[in-house]
Amino acid sequence: MRDFTFYAPTEIIFGSLAEEHAGEEIKKYGGTRVLVLYGGHSAVKSGLIDRVKTSLQAAGLTFELLGGVQPNPTLSFARQGVQAALNLQADFILAVGGGSVIDTAKAVAIGAADPKTDIWQYWLGKAAVTRALPVGCILTISASGSETSDSAVLTDDSRQDKRGINTPFNRPKFALMNPALTFTLSPKQIACGVTDILMHTLDRYFTPMQGNELTDALAEALMRTVIHYGPMAVQKPTDYQAQSELMWAGSLSHNNLTGLGAQKEFAVHQLGHELSGRFGVPHGESLSSVWKAWAMYVYKEDPARFARYACNVWHLDSITDIDTAARQGIDATVNFFASLGMPVSLPQLLGRTLSVEELCELADKCSRGGTRTVSLLKPLGKEDLLRIYTAANQ
Repeated sequence: MRDFTFYAPTEIIFGSLAEEHAGEEIKKYGGTRVLVLYGGHSAVKSGLIDRVKTSLQAAGLTFELLGGVQPNPTLSFARQGVQAALNLQADFILAVGGGSVIDTAKAVAIGAADPKTDIWQYWLGKAAVTRALPVGCILTISASGSETSDSAVLTDDSRQDKRGINTPFNRPKFALMNPALTFTLSPKQIACGVTDILMHTLDRYFTPMQGNELTDALAEALMRTVIHYGPMAVQKPTDYQAQSELMWAGSLSHNNLTGLGAQKEFAVHQLGHELSGRFGVPHGESLSSVWKAWAMYVYKEDPARFARYACNVWHLDSITDIDTAARQGIDATVNFFASLGMPVSLPQLLGRTLSVEELCELADKCSRGGTRTVSLLKPLGKEDLLRIYTAANQ
C-alpha cells in the first residue's frame, strides 16, 4: 500500500425506519434550529416529510422546510437556501433526498457560516472554506455517495458552468439510510444511480498509481456487486436486497475507500459535468455517454490495468491477450450501461449529433480555456478532450 490519509467521520444509521432517528441525531450534534431541504413532491406524497417533521417535533427542535431542489443543483437555489438559513438563524442543515439535495445542503451550510462571502467564490477556487454549519442527511436515492463524501457539485445556472469542490467541511455528521425509501424511484433514476456508483469507482480505479492491492480488490468487489444487483433493482424497484446493496455500495464508492493510496482520476466526471451543465441532462447519463470514448482513447497507456478490470470484474479471465482483454472489458461495460437503458453516445444522450462548434465549446470549457489538463492516467489537454467528445458524438 502507498501512503494515504483516510478521514470518513459520517455516522451511518442503516436499515428500516432509519429516518425516524433524525431528531435525536440532530440534537446529538448540537442542532436546535434546523433548515430542512428537499426536492420535489415525491418526498411529501410518500409521507416522508411528515415523518421527518414528527421526529423533529418530538426532539423539540425549531425547523423550517425548503423544497424545490432540482437535479443538477443550481447556484441560484443554493443562494436562496443560504438566505433562508440566515433568516431562521439555523445551526443545522438537514437534507432529505439524493445527491442534488445533499450537495445543496453542503453549499447552504458553507454559505450560512460565512454570509459575507458568496458561495460561488468557493466553487471557483477564489476562497477557501474554513467553516460550515453541520449537515445531516436522509438518503432517498443510491447514486452520488454525497452522504459520506467530502465533495459537492453546483451549477451556475446563469452561465451553465458546473463545478465541484472537496473539503472536509462537506462531510455530513450523519446519514440515515433506509433502502425502502428508494422503492418509489423510476427505473431510469435507478439506472442513473447505478451508473454513478460504478463511475465513482471506475474514476478511482483507472489511475497510474498502483500497488494498492487491497484497495483494488475492494473496488472490484464493489463493482461486481453493483453489476449483479443493479439490473435487479431496475427490474423490481421494491427488491429490498438489491436496493440495500446498492445503497451501501453508493456510500462506499465515494467516501474515498475505493481509491486509497492513489490520486483521484475523475476524468469522465469532468467530461460529463460539461454535458450536464450545458444541456441539463441527468448526471448518470452524461457519464455513460462518454465513458467508451474516454476509455478507448486512454487504455493503451496501461492496457494491463484494463485487462485486470476485465478479468476481475467481468470474469473475462480466459482471454490471454492483454489488448484484447482490455477492449472486451470496455465493451462489457458499455453493454452493461446499454442494458440498463443508459445512453452510450452523445446522439443517444441528446437525440442529435453535436456540431463541431458545440464540441469545441465543450472541450474549451472542460479545459478551462486550455489552462488545465484533465486525468492522470493520460493527461488530457483541450485537443485531447475535443477528440474524446468527437468520438462520443458518433
